[in-house]
Amino acid sequence: MDFDDTREEAAFRAEARQWLGANAEIKGGAFETWQSRYSGRDGFDGLERAKAFQHKKAEAGFAALHWPVESGGRALPPVYQVIYSQEESRYLVPRGYFEIGLGMCMPTLFTYGTDAQKRRYAPAALFGDEVWCQLFSEPGAGSDLAGLRTRAQREGDEWVINGQKIWTSGGHWADWAILVARSDPKAAKHKGLTFFFLSMKSPGIETRRIKQISGASHFNEVYLTDVRIPDSQRLGAVGAGWGVAITTLMNERLASGDLRGPDFEEIFGLARSVSLEDGPAIANAAVRERLADFYVKTQGVRLTRFRTMTALSRGETPGPENSIGKLVNAPKAQEIASFAMDLLDMGGVIMDKDTAPLRAAFQESLLNSPGGRIAAGTDEILRNIIAERVLGLPQDMRVDRDLPFDQLPTGPR
Repeated sequence: MDFDDTREEAAFRAEARQWLGANAEIKGGAFETWQSRYSGRDGFDGLERAKAFQHKKAEAGFAALHWPVESGGRALPPVYQVIYSQEESRYLVPRGYFEIGLGMCMPTLFTYGTDAQKRRYAPAALFGDEVWCQLFSEPGAGSDLAGLRTRAQREGDEWVINGQKIWTSGGHWADWAILVARSDPKAAKHKGLTFFFLSMKSPGIETRRIKQISGASHFNEVYLTDVRIPDSQRLGAVGAGWGVAITTLMNERLASGDLRGPDFEEIFGLARSVSLEDGPAIANAAVRERLADFYVKTQGVRLTRFRTMTALSRGETPGPENSIGKLVNAPKAQEIASFAMDLLDMGGVIMDKDTAPLRAAFQESLLNSPGGRIAAGTDEILRNIIAERVLGLPQDMRVDRDLPFDQLPTGPR
């Protein structure tokens, strides 16, 4: 396990630090975000500003470090992307607009697309000219992506798509999307899927934003009615969409393993700053026991990430072990936020950023963290992946494994 930068990595870190210092705004606080400063305020347009920054970042060669040179990258080992992200985390940079396109959609296109498609779509995504989203989750499939019902029927050189997707992050501003749909309902559920990409401006697409409990609305419902996709926009073979989707999901779980909310350092700081009935919270034995639990989990994830970075520096690709970080971090974020509410007592109801500790980051995390346990795979799905594909344990019982999808004993279709 390597903890230190090599000489080349240290030089790159210095280069990234210098460029960010000259071109990005330093954060006003640890939990200030691009959206909190720009989006939704009169006179500002967060997306247009984000596109401008992305263009500048791509011109400087920091937008896709591990991409092939011919696609606009530097062909560096993935660990350089990790180093850049560490440096960038101290600055106010756009998040939530380009990660899906650059981190999930383009790697899938690189694997399954044609050279002409890579030349057409990769530069536009890299420079922020086109934003992508991911049409995977469905209301009828629950946590089982392979149970999706959106249909893809072939008509000549086109596919006709009908169905509904949900929890589509950024669907309302996306220009393009990747889509997995059921092309053969008589095949077993993992074998009857086909993977496409399509324009979100296609006739027949209706996007409805979902109002979240936190007040944000970056999730969407997407309805697809007789949407036509050329067969040339199919990725992978007909019926092999599950394998293509796994490529996307492995990259997604690596990206979503990080905790983007209050962590051990913040809850430790809060415990030092508040008092309970019997004295300072930090001196309370029960509080100290919870802090110790959070510390152990945080260090475990940190060291696991170092192991991943070492593997990436050797040129290895993200594997199922990256589910571990997400499985630990998502519940931990919820537990830390809930514990902070206990420490804050009645002060926990204050959402005013100018009054609450850490600009109400604990309150926001409490509202957002349940969604984090669903995104990129539920806790249950991730436990199965770790058990079967990392630990090599016997597979979970699946009575529907070989049944045709249209014969599965499920609810109304």
